[in-house]
Amino acid sequence: MHATQEEAPSSVSSEEIARFSALADKWWDPTGPMRPLHAMNGLRIEWASRHLPLRGRKSRRPHVLDIGCGAGLASEALAKAGYDVVGLDASANGIAAAQAHLAANPLPAGSGTLHYRQGSAEELVAEHAIFDAVMALEIIEHVTDPEAFMVMLAQLVEANGTVIVSTMNRTLRSLAVGKIGAEYLLRLLPVGTHEWRKFIQPSELGRYARAAGLRMVAISGMAPSIGGWKETRDLGINYIAAFKKD
Repeated sequence: MHATQEEAPSSVSSEEIARFSALADKWWDPTGPMRPLHAMNGLRIEWASRHLPLRGRKSRRPHVLDIGCGAGLASEALAKAGYDVVGLDASANGIAAAQAHLAANPLPAGSGTLHYRQGSAEELVAEHAIFDAVMALEIIEHVTDPEAFMVMLAQLVEANGTVIVSTMNRTLRSLAVGKIGAEYLLRLLPVGTHEWRKFIQPSELGRYARAAGLRMVAISGMAPSIGGWKETRDLGINYIAAFKKD
């Protein structure tokens, strides 16, 4: 059943959407409140591209869903990398900012296509939408039920399709660095961006995935370094994982 305006879909936290909606007009500022996402975006897209399908089953280019796309940082980068992308977010402000940025900065020749949509994963599941790959970058720690969210990701990808999730590990280091350090000491993120208790350990993510019929095929840590973020074996704070639907 579709949610009404008064009742948010189950994966969507109204509090989280309000928080990120308030930042929508600053999303594309690389020195603004989303600067950590700008800094890590190149690594996220490069890593994901190594694990995304080279061809789509129904089209020349793979059809990729970017869930929780915000104002479109990853969506635009994926389209520029040659994928046909649908960027989905529950925030009207975020989608408006994404559309405005795309209108002012058209994709270069040779890119894939890019379309934005305001809505929820539940709505796409109800429509029986299917994609070659589904991306959920820095979003699962903000949903109301991460286990149920993984089930929806699996429902939205075709057989042998790819699901890619990036998030933060629930460790003492992530509490010190990703929460206290980033929000309160260095002010890299607005206070309240993350709730440490909602961070997800790789073992938990793997368990949710297996219950959803997804098989983990790769996992890497992500860490800031001089000149940008780098891939690492250290999963203690940020990490990214790829799954296949058998």
